[in-house]
Amino acid sequence: MANVTPPTLSVPAGTCPWPQGDALMMNYHDHEWGVPCRDDRLLFEHIVLDAFQAGLSWRTILYKRENFRAALAGFDPVLLAQFGERDVERLMQDVGIVRNRQKIEATIRNAQLYLEMQREEGSFHGWLWAHVDGVPVVNRWTDRAQIPAKTALSDAISKALIKRGFKFVGSTIVYAWLQACGVVNDHLVSCPRHGECGAD
Repeated sequence: MANVTPPTLSVPAGTCPWPQGDALMMNYHDHEWGVPCRDDRLLFEHIVLDAFQAGLSWRTILYKRENFRAALAGFDPVLLAQFGERDVERLMQDVGIVRNRQKIEATIRNAQLYLEMQREEGSFHGWLWAHVDGVPVVNRWTDRAQIPAKTALSDAISKALIKRGFKFVGSTIVYAWLQACGVVNDHLVSCPRHGECGAD
């Protein structure tokens, strides 16, 4: 398959620089990243994607997102929890996703644990948002270099998930997940999305 050069767009002044003019990245930044999420299925989707991102760029994962969606039952934890060895082998042959056996097996196990948490806690989002008293953490960074890779909050959530048996949920991965799901607002203060994502 021929390589396709993604379309580039001009980056508005003051906006977060990490999309770097990439059209798909900018769309994700403008409409999804940092938006407070209280939807259990979407929260799980982000856990899956951020786990697969470990060691890779977010751009790589974002460009494979729809392939992941097709391969992983629409990120439905109920369906994923039922995957077995035959599914693992099928996924290992799928060139459209990241073919990493440990991450694939972890995704299936994480789905099972996710459902257990829903049953025990009533909802996953309720458990997650209780860590911040239901209100997004709004940071006021002026430069991308100020944004940490992890924090005490991500440390605590990571530790809690690992204790329950989750895999690929180290503190750095968890912090990226918190940013994506709007539990933490790490848009630069100069970015128009900072104010728009500042409160739920």
